[in-house]
Amino acid sequence: MVPALSVQGVEKRFGAIVAASGLCVDVPPGQKVSLIGANGAGKTTFVNLVTGYLKPDQGQIRLEGQDITRSGPRQITRLGICRSFQIPQLCVELTALENMIAAVAAAAPTMSFWRHAERDHVERARELLARFDLQPHADRPVKVLPGGVRKLLDIAMALARHPKVLLLDEPTSGVAAEEKFATMDRVMAAVGREAATILFVEHDMDIVAGYADRVLAFYAGRIIGDGRPDEVLASADVKRYVTGEAR
Repeated sequence: MVPALSVQGVEKRFGAIVAASGLCVDVPPGQKVSLIGANGAGKTTFVNLVTGYLKPDQGQIRLEGQDITRSGPRQITRLGICRSFQIPQLCVELTALENMIAAVAAAAPTMSFWRHAERDHVERARELLARFDLQPHADRPVKVLPGGVRKLLDIAMALARHPKVLLLDEPTSGVAAEEKFATMDRVMAAVGREAATILFVEHDMDIVAGYADRVLAFYAGRIIGDGRPDEVLASADVKRYVTGEAR
């Protein structure tokens, strides 16, 4: 089986700082993978390399066997790798529905400006809002929406292109502690209907253990753990460098 995403021998340096060192990962289609590690461990660098915001100094990145190592973010998005952001990237003066229509129109083969979007764009936008239970906020300006709602809207917009691989940057950040599991249930149910491969950055180990099929643990630009959540979270290196549980 051809991996949905393959990262082989990838290196990235910023001067004397090693941001990615010998990264080798194959992700099968449909897998849910959590990226964990302390701040500065290399998680965001990995995401930025895969999505084209950074170019590796060496190594190769493939999407379903196609080399995307030197492709830019727009081309990679068109090919099927989409992402949400830790800080939602939204037009705050527009309503939630208008943001969603813009995302759907941008994903269409021929882009239409939101005020003149075709009926199918509007229907797709409303369907995605409904999938995330965001209909009550459809006509509200984004600037008045709570942080958790903005986060869900950003993820919904990332689905507009029917992604093959979806990267979520801290999907529960900004969400109240008592709402995190309900939020992840909603996200995973909504994303699951797209049959996408999912990689998500997360700091809450309960969320990691509950929703990931596989965990990649990062430290100093390297992957120090790769396997089932229970295996990786029990690793001595992961306890020492990631979760801080080592004695």
